[in-house]
Amino acid sequence: MLDAATTALLRAILDEVCESLSPHDTGARTYVASKLLEAAIGGETTPDHLKQIGREALSERPTMWR
Repeated sequence: MLDAATTALLRAILDEVCESLSPHDTGARTYVASKLLEAAIGGETTPDHLKQIGREALSERPTMWR
């Protein structure tokens, strides 16, 4: 389980990375959140690296139009 500080960090990074998304694009936001959570559970807590992971997830997210 992640501590409160890490959870807050992940939420802030998720909001920052997904700020350009439509509020209705919950699928993309969920995908990015899952990748960030996976990285944090694996021990990654560096904000810059987590942002990079989030941006990469956003660019590679599956969509129904690809």
